[in-house]
Amino acid sequence: MHKTSPHRHQRLADQIQRDLAELVPRELRDPANGLITIQAVELSPDLAHAKIYFTVLGGDPQYALGSLQEKAGYLHSLLFKRMHTHTVPTLHFVFDTSIERGAEMSRLIDQALGSKPN
Repeated sequence: MHKTSPHRHQRLADQIQRDLAELVPRELRDPANGLITIQAVELSPDLAHAKIYFTVLGGDPQYALGSLQEKAGYLHSLLFKRMHTHTVPTLHFVFDTSIERGAEMSRLIDQALGSKPN
């Protein structure tokens, strides 16, 4: 099994994130998707698979996920044309709930501090 260096691994993940951040708004023009932002890319150790974490502003996350999954093969082919590697990982899209969780935690902290007696 061929091992990649951590530096190369991260460079490839960053490149995929940058390219998808540019391609997704151009290729998924349906207003129902809202504004899709590519938050992070995690690569499998063998570089065969990439988990693409995204958020949505002003749209339905499930609808956006369906749109991304529907276009995954096409986006993969566009990435292959842009990148200078022998292979491009299979794309797996995942809705990133960390921002929502952070907002909920912040709300709970504010609520707890607001109900705290002085």
